[in-house]
Amino acid sequence: MSAVKSVSSFRLASLLRCENDPSAAIKLFRNPDPEPTNPKKPFDYSLLCYDLIITKLGKSKMFDELDQVLLQLKTDTRIAPMEIIFCNVINFYGRGSLPSRALLLFDEMLQYRCEPTLKSVNSLLSALIKCGAFDKTREVLSSIDKFGKPDACTYNILIHGYSQSGCFDDALKLFDEMVKRKVKPSGVTFGTLIHGLCKNLKVKEALKMKQDMLKVYGVSPTVHIYVSLIKALCQVGELSFAFKLKDEAYEGKIKVDSAIYSTLISCVIKAGRSNEVSGILKEMEERGCKPDTVTYNVLINGFCVEDDLESAYRVLDEMVEKGLKPDVISYNVILGALFRIQNWKEGTYLFEDMPRRGCVPDILSYRIVFDGLCDGLQFEEAAVILEEMVFKGYKPRSDRLEGFLQRLCESGKMEILGKVVSSLNKGNDVDADVMMRTRTEFLSIDPAKRAPYPLLESRHKVDGAI
Repeated sequence: MSAVKSVSSFRLASLLRCENDPSAAIKLFRNPDPEPTNPKKPFDYSLLCYDLIITKLGKSKMFDELDQVLLQLKTDTRIAPMEIIFCNVINFYGRGSLPSRALLLFDEMLQYRCEPTLKSVNSLLSALIKCGAFDKTREVLSSIDKFGKPDACTYNILIHGYSQSGCFDDALKLFDEMVKRKVKPSGVTFGTLIHGLCKNLKVKEALKMKQDMLKVYGVSPTVHIYVSLIKALCQVGELSFAFKLKDEAYEGKIKVDSAIYSTLISCVIKAGRSNEVSGILKEMEERGCKPDTVTYNVLINGFCVEDDLESAYRVLDEMVEKGLKPDVISYNVILGALFRIQNWKEGTYLFEDMPRRGCVPDILSYRIVFDGLCDGLQFEEAAVILEEMVFKGYKPRSDRLEGFLQRLCESGKMEILGKVVSSLNKGNDVDADVMMRTRTEFLSIDPAKRAPYPLLESRHKVDGAI
């Protein structure tokens, strides 16, 4: 009988790479060789083994287990980890909203026999900004020169972070500092800043920056920059200028995508120029730009605004014919239109038919149907939808729920009211103030006309139910 071969670090790495369950992977990592030839000799983990398990635990947000592996790596003096491993872990901490752990790991990198450089500083800045830890970000920036001069990546991280957090003026100041330090801005830099200017409807400044990026800095505008500018121009009613900018993009050999056309279609519809849509679609086809789901949803919305449901359904069918799958937005737009024109029967049918069409209703779908049925005084149907919502863990809007409960009280629909209150109690996730106001409304009804519902008659029970 041949002796059992011990597991090598190479074999462990192969096993870890194939294991998709992070819990099973960490068990395997901790006990790689159940029958070692020399029990007293510790297992020789390779750097690849550490890298694989750290990545799996980080992606799964198993941070306690990750910290244990890092502690083991720190004491494993045979291994000299590469900086990229720490950059990855710091990014994992950022995604997990753990800024303190990210800072601690960065400070302890030398203890792992790895010297931090600007690369790991950039990872740390990105993680801190994701966590909203701007005070800590400023502290790191104050000592950044110890690790190297800030580069374009550093400034891009900071500019994007401040823009996303609503501190756009700070982002512009960072751009000025970047230029003063003679760090060349990249397409990412300009993309972030132009998007921010457009978001704040500073269209003139955004157009000026687009000019400067090419003439002053030699950076060509991207399609994303044109999308931001065209959207902003449409928002401020400069449709003609938006179309000129689209043509300019073509002249600049930029591949215009469906996002630009979808924006233009949406704007001409809102401007009451629906007759121009067919021409835009024809141009898309001629230039080899295929409409996507967003484009079709814009068309569906345009027809629904005009209460042309027949055309909206036709677009829905065309999507399927073209190999595109309508998404929940496609159906929600039509649902909203159907209930707006009080076509409850067809609206309810479409809602119930969505799963068969390969689209599961979301919380907005349920709210559209519930609100529509309430507005149409379709109490029994609304109660059924509400019960299904509660079962799925979806919450109706508090004001709409309160209005529904009050209408049931006012109209004397005591049996439906009892079922609804019972259903809400099972969900155990309804605004207590709504239920208390409903109780007050219920108690104002003539006792002879109301059925006994303990959950509404007893204040203690109402509070306890919520």
